[in-house]
Amino acid sequence: MRVYVSVDIEGIAGVVNGEEGQRGNPEYERARRLMTGEANAVVAGIFDADPRAQVTVADVHGPYRNLIPEDLDERATLNRGKPKVYGMVDGIDRGYDLAMFVGVHGRAGSAPAVLSHTFTGALLDVQVNGKPFGELGLNAAMAGAHGVPVVLVAGDQIVADEARDLLGPEVITVQVKESRAHLAAESLHPNVARAKLREAAARAIRERPSVEPLRVRQPVEVQVSFNRPVFADLSEMIDHVERVDGRTVRFTRPDMPAAYRILRLMTVLCSTPL
Repeated sequence: MRVYVSVDIEGIAGVVNGEEGQRGNPEYERARRLMTGEANAVVAGIFDADPRAQVTVADVHGPYRNLIPEDLDERATLNRGKPKVYGMVDGIDRGYDLAMFVGVHGRAGSAPAVLSHTFTGALLDVQVNGKPFGELGLNAAMAGAHGVPVVLVAGDQIVADEARDLLGPEVITVQVKESRAHLAAESLHPNVARAKLREAAARAIRERPSVEPLRVRQPVEVQVSFNRPVFADLSEMIDHVERVDGRTVRFTRPDMPAAYRILRLMTVLCSTPL
């Protein structure tokens, strides 16, 4: 059994403020320890159920250098650092049986999802074939393009609902906090959250819930709305990207991996100093 575990920080139990995801302050140092703890809980659960499993843990927040390597369960390998062509699911094409997404947050604009965004605060909305997609949907669709189902999703109640909507009722969800506002949530104690994650990960391996890989219709049409018109200006420099209005662009690509690469490029353009 080969398992891909993607770990973000905003959906981790106890994390409620952007400062906790920014390097160089005590709040971040604590949050990255909490993040590492939840990753370890999932890894432990996988090995509880299958001692012969092969597990990759992907660090997918910000610079992709948040998990503490020496504190990570030594039975897992760690995928960290940038740049990566396929961003938050880079390497998913290397023969995994299933994926688990931990620390997931709501898509841009979803409320009251704590710290909701999609890749960057510059993207107000991303629609794939007319349906709003956040990081959960985009990453699950990338996994699905390679035949990998996402069987476990952990975060707040908004993410749990989003997971069931996208992946079906059989997906295992672990709610580690209840979002109350963009910067407020009522969270489980980290130890309680980790116990739930460990049990859920073990159950996902033992029971193999009947979750199908998320496959989107091809060709893939994507529409992106930005918080500033200048980012639409920059995105128009990409071949076959058309302007819809002042803040919005649209493009079509033959499949999800090709569309995902354009979204990643747009994210990089949005960080351009102007």
